[in-house]
Amino acid sequence: MSKSLYLTRIAELRPQAFRRAELLGALSYALDLTEGQPQGHCIRCCWIGTRIGEALNLPVEMLSDLYYTLLLKDLGCSSNAARICELYLADDISFKRDFKTIDGSLSSALRFVFKKTGLESGLSERIRAIVNILQNGGEISRSLIETRCHRGADIAARMRFSEAVQSGILSLDEHWDGSGKPEGLKAQEIPVISNIALLAQVIDIFHNENGAAAALREAGARAGDWFDPALVDAFLQAQSDPEFWPALVAPDIEARVFAMQPGLTSEVVDEDYLDDVAAAFSDVVDAKSPFTADHSNRVTLYTDMIAEELGLDAAHRRWLRRAALLHDLGKLGVSNQVLDKPGKPDEAEWASIRRHPVQSEAILARVAAFTDIAPVAAAHHERLDGKGYPYGLAGAEICLEARILTVADVFDALSAERPYRAAMPISKALSILDADAGSAFDPACIAALKSGLAKLNAEMAA
Repeated sequence: MSKSLYLTRIAELRPQAFRRAELLGALSYALDLTEGQPQGHCIRCCWIGTRIGEALNLPVEMLSDLYYTLLLKDLGCSSNAARICELYLADDISFKRDFKTIDGSLSSALRFVFKKTGLESGLSERIRAIVNILQNGGEISRSLIETRCHRGADIAARMRFSEAVQSGILSLDEHWDGSGKPEGLKAQEIPVISNIALLAQVIDIFHNENGAAAALREAGARAGDWFDPALVDAFLQAQSDPEFWPALVAPDIEARVFAMQPGLTSEVVDEDYLDDVAAAFSDVVDAKSPFTADHSNRVTLYTDMIAEELGLDAAHRRWLRRAALLHDLGKLGVSNQVLDKPGKPDEAEWASIRRHPVQSEAILARVAAFTDIAPVAAAHHERLDGKGYPYGLAGAEICLEARILTVADVFDALSAERPYRAAMPISKALSILDADAGSAFDPACIAALKSGLAKLNAEMAA
């Protein structure tokens, strides 16, 4: 059997203290994927919004709540991806990205919908979709935002954040004049940190598209409509600092954000919190498609089952469970038009699918607490015969943990419903694994899965 990556890692010098700000700031790059934003969007928003909070002289605790709201504002964004594809017949990622670059007017929104809806669909299908949007647009928009905001707040609660952070995420899309969603809150009804987070989002997007002047114009144009004018004034004060705009394009922007007061004073997290964060971000991934609901949790169950049968100790299994929970982070960057497609992917779609392990690896490699599981996540589609992806690893190049995860992942993919087929009976799924034992999959891992399933069935029958 291949060498254990875990045993190699624990023999190396690994930092033991991880601050919450750095942990979640690094993971925020996963949230950028689902919104189609250039990497570091949430980090840049954190810089912008926290500087606005400082200009307002917010109390220390409120500034900390703002800081985490900014880093995690997009926690729920994956939950409406499938619905966007269904309603607008469009790629959810580019749809979300491009929609944020239009001005805030209703006419611009309508032009955008006509331009984007059903471009690759038949004429009659496109017309039906546009008519449905025109007739039910308000309710559609409210429902999409409500789903996203509530999901994001719920995940923030799972990560033990305050009610202020939860409310900050929940009310992210409320507008100062009451035209926002999902509740139509107005003026002082809107949490201050929510309105700052939305302002920071608009500033970063327009700055990234067309520079500081465009961001300043857009913020000013939406003062009194989307934003509390006092917050826009605070932004004008903050951006007058000579380092404000250069920091947004500086290579050390992440370090600057972590060096801000809320980052410096953030607590050191323990092993239980790392487990909670891994579970929370797995929920972000699984919410992207109805066909992957609970996929990461089931893969984690099967992974742990195999690991136990193979005799891995408790600490080793805990480490591997985190890899299983986070192995599909890169799928946040794959359109639901591809993930939920009922037919065979075309060449471009297949290339997008094959990139997701690399994206998982890249995100996890940023996170000091999870960098050692990045190679396992990257290798969960590799095969013993070298015909897997993304790197074509073969034989002993594939570590024990990746072999375990691969068997667990494929077993769940076969035994769960997919857009192109119904769920397979467990016996058939196992026979498919057996057929490729030794060529694609490690026979010892398959045997361990069977043994674990047999024990589980015996326990359930007792």
